[in-house]
Amino acid sequence: MHTPTIEMFQRMTDEKLATPPQSRWRTITYWIVTFLLVFELVAGSLWNLLQIEFVRVQNQLHLGYPRYFSYILGVWQLGGAAAIIAPGFPRLKEWAYAGSFFLFSGAIASHMLAGDGVLTWLMPAVFAKFVIASWALRPADRRLPNAEPAPETRPLAWAVAIGILLLQLVVSYLTLPTGAPPYYSD
Repeated sequence: MHTPTIEMFQRMTDEKLATPPQSRWRTITYWIVTFLLVFELVAGSLWNLLQIEFVRVQNQLHLGYPRYFSYILGVWQLGGAAAIIAPGFPRLKEWAYAGSFFLFSGAIASHMLAGDGVLTWLMPAVFAKFVIASWALRPADRRLPNAEPAPETRPLAWAVAIGILLLQLVVSYLTLPTGAPPYYSD
């Protein structure tokens, strides 16, 4: 005796078994890369919040960042990790991926500008690639539902936007303050 529930279950089971191997490998790769990314964000968060010696020496003494910067990074890393791994919240996930990419690309730039060799900025580069891979491989239920390419814009729209940006740069340059801020005392 077949009931509608049994037929629906059988159809769902058949669809899952018919999933092409490429799709399964994509899912497996997504979860491996995402797990490693989230682990790095959580571990980095813990290192920053506990202000371990490695972080203190690297951020403050070598790169010249203030001590409080590590606390800010630690809180945002933990929030980003939670947003990426949690189900739902596709828009928040987009922001978390963007923030994670900014974190790792900023680390790469900081080390390169400090004159560090490839071995120092190689790991942030690897994790930046993990961010890109996790974002690109994420399943449909972790994407924005209406993420379609924007309609093509006219060249005039680009010219206006670039003109406004250049005008703001000129005005910003012409209004640069001189001297020390009045509210700081020596």
